[in-house]
Amino acid sequence: MAVGNPQANGQTEVTNRTILQHLKMRLESAKSSWVEELPGVLWAYRTTPRSDTGETPFCLVFGTEAIIPAEIGEETQRVAQYESRRNQEERAFDLTVIEERRDAAYTKILHHKGLMMRNYNRRIKPRCFHVGDLVLKKVEVSKHVGKLDPGWEGSFKVIKINKPGTYKLQDMEGKDLPRPWNIHNLKRFYM
Repeated sequence: MAVGNPQANGQTEVTNRTILQHLKMRLESAKSSWVEELPGVLWAYRTTPRSDTGETPFCLVFGTEAIIPAEIGEETQRVAQYESRRNQEERAFDLTVIEERRDAAYTKILHHKGLMMRNYNRRIKPRCFHVGDLVLKKVEVSKHVGKLDPGWEGSFKVIKINKPGTYKLQDMEGKDLPRPWNIHNLKRFYM
């Protein structure tokens, strides 16, 4: 599902960026097609513990840790102690406690999110404009600007604060712009 504001889909963006970084690293060393490398990259991503949950995505979905390919080829303690009946009992137990693991992971995510928010808010400096300030506005996408064209146009004068973060603007000839503008699409104009 596409969203109008990419910042609203942060978790997906971070996951995709991580997968792309790993793909690029593998492609540099392997010199092969990305399609061939994708399953290995996805496996590595799904079986690596996340710092915010303390769990692997694989474990949160299936309730147990994955046997990595290196463990299959060699005789590890985990593979050597495999018994079908005992494995079924342990699997049944894993499935009974999977919701508890997911709840614990969710609690850790909320805690981690709170820490990140406090850290971010400590460094952020709130931005606001006052009536009479001069601003530039972001060029609208509908104007089909090229990469080398300026991304900002103006100057415009703030004539009214509708609510915090939204402003009514006027061009330098005194003509009001037809709609209010969000602060994310404005920046201060210095003369």
